[in-house]
Amino acid sequence: MDYIKQLEQAQAKTDLPAFRVGDTVRVHYRITEGSRERIQVFEGTVIQREGGSTNETFTVRRLSYGVGVERVFLVHSPRVEKIEVTRKGKVRRAKLNYLRTRVGKAAKVKEKTNY
Repeated sequence: MDYIKQLEQAQAKTDLPAFRVGDTVRVHYRITEGSRERIQVFEGTVIQREGGSTNETFTVRRLSYGVGVERVFLVHSPRVEKIEVTRKGKVRRAKLNYLRTRVGKAAKVKEKTNY
């Protein structure tokens, strides 16, 4: 086996929940402020997943005081403490870039009921 693949497998997380594009997730992210560390929770809709193996990223979007805020997280990052799936979304696309132009109820994703 390739040395790089062995290293990637050693650093990959195994306790991740199954989440897809359209799901509403709560990401617990470790932030360093000066000499202190704390965990900040970022909750929003997953609008895309990109990459593979240890380089895989996902983008989470939420509205904060009427302004759209997006954040890109590495799936296997040691800074990501945990990922919680709060809602499963019913979508038919791999990337939900159209949500960037929508505001209010139009920016909602239907919830999947039979999962």
